[in-house]
Amino acid sequence: MRVRFLFPMLLAALAAWAQQLDHRSAFLRVALAPDQPSIRELSVDSLGKHKLEMNLMLPADAAMSRYEVSRKGMAIEYRVAGSEGDPAWSFELSDRSIVIRSAFSDKHRPDPLVLNFDPIRCHATLLGLFSDDGNIRLPALLHFPDHGTFRITSTVSPAALGYDAARGRENFARVTFPPATSARPKVEYRLEVTTVYPADARIEADPRYDGYRRNFLNILQINPRYRVLANHAASDPVAFTVFKYSMMAKRMPQLAEGVSALDILRQSLDRYTSGMRGYGMQFYGDEPGRKHDYLDTNPSLVMAAADYALTTKDLPWLERNYVAIRNWADKMIEFDRDRDGLMEYAFSGNSWVGAARGAPPSNWWDTINFGHKDAYSNALAYPAFLRMAELSRMAGRTGDANKYAQRAEKLKSVYYETFYNPATGVLAGWKSADGKLHDYYFLFVNAVAVTYGLVDRERGNRIWDRLFAKMKEVGYTRFELGLPGNLIPIRREDYLHLDKRWGGPEKEDGSDAFQVYENGGATACYAYFTIRALQLLGRDKEADAILFPMLKSFEDGAFQGRGPNGMTYDWKDWNGEPHGYEGLLVDGYLTLLAVMQRNN
Repeated sequence: MRVRFLFPMLLAALAAWAQQLDHRSAFLRVALAPDQPSIRELSVDSLGKHKLEMNLMLPADAAMSRYEVSRKGMAIEYRVAGSEGDPAWSFELSDRSIVIRSAFSDKHRPDPLVLNFDPIRCHATLLGLFSDDGNIRLPALLHFPDHGTFRITSTVSPAALGYDAARGRENFARVTFPPATSARPKVEYRLEVTTVYPADARIEADPRYDGYRRNFLNILQINPRYRVLANHAASDPVAFTVFKYSMMAKRMPQLAEGVSALDILRQSLDRYTSGMRGYGMQFYGDEPGRKHDYLDTNPSLVMAAADYALTTKDLPWLERNYVAIRNWADKMIEFDRDRDGLMEYAFSGNSWVGAARGAPPSNWWDTINFGHKDAYSNALAYPAFLRMAELSRMAGRTGDANKYAQRAEKLKSVYYETFYNPATGVLAGWKSADGKLHDYYFLFVNAVAVTYGLVDRERGNRIWDRLFAKMKEVGYTRFELGLPGNLIPIRREDYLHLDKRWGGPEKEDGSDAFQVYENGGATACYAYFTIRALQLLGRDKEADAILFPMLKSFEDGAFQGRGPNGMTYDWKDWNGEPHGYEGLLVDGYLTLLAVMQRNN
């Protein structure tokens, strides 16, 4: 029985081999399946530099073929066995495009065309706007981080593609092309290789910027099940990172006709204003017991809303959502429990005594015991209050505008004195309820404070003199790996997750887990703020010394994928060994924004 079925499949495979069901150019490599309308191999290089070694597809499921395949010039056609007339599916291959066509036959109805991408190799995402049934309307972009992008259009309108992604037992990103139907007897989809980035004549012929041009879209990944921007297509929607997406979205050129990155941002913001919970928010699905938002959540959402509304001048949207956005800003005020102008988290941030752990941290760095007066989250709250004042003026709410502007100034007036540590000459990470400063030479804390104007130029330069001196002392030079969040080990008493896999130390001084994950591991995440702070301080040479090695790593795909130890490259120790778990963490690609801001 098995031989009976395998023999015709073998003949089909041999026939397909003879017909060369593939095409290769500088921009793409595609090979079609011999037994069913499907793509078995696909690579894309948006820059046309023959970077096509990696097959982005998952292996196709074995099929009892009901199709016959033939090639006519650049067109490859799949007909249901024994049928005549138009092919059920056909593919026309050229150097920079794939044209996919479907034709309906009432006697031999075509199946949907399903493309399954392998997220272990590359985290594909479909970027566009959702229809009511959860599909992505065309036009849209199919983006492959570190590789390239297709812009997808159709001859029929409205048209939409199915989109799904998962991780765990199954790992996939799936895009489904609906076939022709009796109502639409002929359907055409066009996939054209493109790049999307803010053009600059100074960089077009400079290969140092290839990683910028290829990967500017990498920060945008849509989770199809939540219908929002997320860490990647199958990962968490994270409310406290939305402001990073908006920082780049407002600078992106149009993605496709009628679709902008700001439209995609608005789509996510609409979910949050409607009550959706993301990671870092109270009662998020994976943390049902959480009783408090992270301190950086509401500033992030306010800044993202401001980026959208103030950039697009979309007053009707602002008026519809003003109350929800104001509620986020007012939560920031509510967190000021002692009325000194700074937010205080519900948990003390005091060093732990004994082995017990459990209270959640106050911000993105969620394995570290940030709490009480959190220097990072308060550094975000300052621009968030200023932006909320702008939104209030746009909405004609003068009283609100004055209130939020005053809150910003009050916060700024006490920020430096609260967090500056004279013993180290830099800003500490947090001040716990017992009055202690917790200072591990946090690069990102000091960088964010300078970037958003909470530290003046003179003080900022003194701080960064100290930080670079410390960096030299501890021997960190591998800027191609990104930057560590902290330059010295975090003590066991200040770490939440004591599993060494997550940087948790056994030794009291934290040294045995140093450089693992958030305990001093190197990452692209938050490197942007260090580079930008240095640019603003006039330290362009030091900024470029970090930026350009990272650009080379972006072009090499060095922050995506899984290493031999089973861990991923979004976090590494200082020797380059992977210690991450996401596989792709979009936060790191905010670094590319610094290219636009060089010498500005």
